[in-house]
Amino acid sequence: MPDLNEAEAPAGPAAAPDKGLRKGSVGLLASVTLGLSCVAPAYSIAVTLGYVTLTVGDLAPAALLLGFVPILLTAFAFRELNRAMPDCGTTFVWTTRAFGPLAGWLAGGWVVQAATFIAMTALSQVGATYLLHLLGLHALAGSGLAVTLTAVALLAAVTSIAYRGLHLAASVQYVLLGLQLLALVGFGAAALARDGALTPSAGWLNPFAFSGFGPFAEAVMLCLFIYWGWDALITANEETHDGERVAGQAAVISTLVLLGTYVFTAFAAIGFAGTGPGGTGLGNADNASDVFSTLAPPVLGPALAKVMELAVCVSAVSALLTSLVGSSRGLLSMAAHGALPPAFARVHPGHRTPGRATLFVGTAVACLLVLLTLVSGDFLGDAILCVGLLIACYYGTTALACVWYFRGRLRTPRDLLLRGILPLAGGLMMLAAFARTAYDMYDPAYGKTSFHGVGGVFLLGAGSLATGALALAVARTRFHRFFRDGRTSVAELTITED
Repeated sequence: MPDLNEAEAPAGPAAAPDKGLRKGSVGLLASVTLGLSCVAPAYSIAVTLGYVTLTVGDLAPAALLLGFVPILLTAFAFRELNRAMPDCGTTFVWTTRAFGPLAGWLAGGWVVQAATFIAMTALSQVGATYLLHLLGLHALAGSGLAVTLTAVALLAAVTSIAYRGLHLAASVQYVLLGLQLLALVGFGAAALARDGALTPSAGWLNPFAFSGFGPFAEAVMLCLFIYWGWDALITANEETHDGERVAGQAAVISTLVLLGTYVFTAFAAIGFAGTGPGGTGLGNADNASDVFSTLAPPVLGPALAKVMELAVCVSAVSALLTSLVGSSRGLLSMAAHGALPPAFARVHPGHRTPGRATLFVGTAVACLLVLLTLVSGDFLGDAILCVGLLIACYYGTTALACVWYFRGRLRTPRDLLLRGILPLAGGLMMLAAFARTAYDMYDPAYGKTSFHGVGGVFLLGAGSLATGALALAVARTRFHRFFRDGRTSVAELTITED
């Protein structure tokens, strides 16, 4: 009897082909580490907590908790889809299988890559700035040219590591992530132990205490950004031991670790500094862009404050490395399924990595960074903000793809809940966030640039999607077989470099 789901589902990529990657080289711990590293927890909480507190005061922990809900629901969708279709192309493969090649190429391919490329430009710039400060080169840290050149050097370094193999990348990430988590936990413990620190209150987690929907929605959207990136670990599923099961477990574990770390840090920071508008208070707008630069010296002392600064620096660099690993494997999968030129599907015979795709991503991000920097520093800042729009787009699409793909298999309570109800709720939340964010971004006051009364961030986000639509039109003229039936014969591809 034919499978009901197979009969109903649109054609899509076939089962994951053997792309030549090093199978079984990543375990559960390494997979969780890669997911957490891509989120850059120290950097993310440093640059976001202040803005969340400015928006909702001491309800920042509640916003962190509520912002986590759509992320967790989406993580269940990723886990279930990965069990059914383990492929390093993840969202591209799953969306194509559920909704067809057009949606798969645009929402699952282009949007994911665009969000990652833009985020990597920000991460490289932040990492470079912190590195120059750590080296005592404060004058150079204020020079746009010096920061850009250092950022390009960092990109070259992480590209080299990613090119040599995922096992090496995971080993480096153990050290980088360990420093981040140790610094955050140490900061939190020291802040709570300081004389005069407020005792954390359960009321700070009250989801019904927000003053209105506007502040609530804005705070949750900010929190959505700081959880983004954990899905990069799924792109290593073909190199993960028992990848069908372990990668999905790692996705859920990493999101839970992030929640605990963020809420603990928020409690500690609010308890120590309060939410007032003066001094070190988290309500002081001058401190919002980096709360640790203000709080770490009085909490930890000058020497250990440098460790906190180092943690934020390595946080950005480790996220840069993991983003590169995930993006290159996404391109590999698209090429292996016939949606991109075969050159991206070639795997290095010694390192067993997508060598050409890795070099392409590193080079493309470096070029994008230089271009955005030349246009305007404000333009780069707005480009970072538009990533939220792209995140909500592809997370929401993936969650709904889970529901649609498994629609014929929701016969047991377990499947109905984990493959139907929870992903559906997560997808609707993400698309609601997408609509709300697009509406807010249209305001010319949103971000730092505008054009004829339209917010620059909106133009960048909508422009990314419009450029993707044009790229899709070009791709359809070159990759006829993929867009005809969503699959290609892997035997026709040369996936090992000469």
